[in-house]
Amino acid sequence: MIALDTILVATDFGSASETALAYGRALAAGFGAKLHVIHVVPHAYLSAAMEYGYASVPMSVQQEIERGARQQLDALLTDEDRQTLHATTDVIPHNTPAFAIVDYAKSNRVNLIVLGTHGRGALSHVFMGSVAERVVRMAPCPVLTVRHPEHEFVFPDALVAVSRA
Repeated sequence: MIALDTILVATDFGSASETALAYGRALAAGFGAKLHVIHVVPHAYLSAAMEYGYASVPMSVQQEIERGARQQLDALLTDEDRQTLHATTDVIPHNTPAFAIVDYAKSNRVNLIVLGTHGRGALSHVFMGSVAERVVRMAPCPVLTVRHPEHEFVFPDALVAVSRA
């Protein structure tokens, strides 16, 4: 039997991430697992230093970016998520989201990572890469990638009850 006790959902607040969160919730509830939801924000100070050769961004900008992301993350979780799934959120400043996600998974002993993917074509992967693809390659645990809106398997409880009747 597969034992999952810690599930990580990484979100960029897009529609694919909403789908990933639905899967993460359903899996955490089904396995009695703890749910972690994270968002990786670029480190504005380091980005400016790397791009322009010097850092002209005040640290207050970074703090404001992180505060806004934290508010969005907290709004994603319900009281039921926090009570039933022991759900937690975290904002991680890092310029490479895939590395931040993998590091978080390692340090928190995550058993499954759930990510939304945009399903872009091969050419865009060549130029931009894919966070999900990099996480799959580097992760210390299985990774479930979900696309929005294809292949919906997670339904509201009321819909499941009606379909079984």
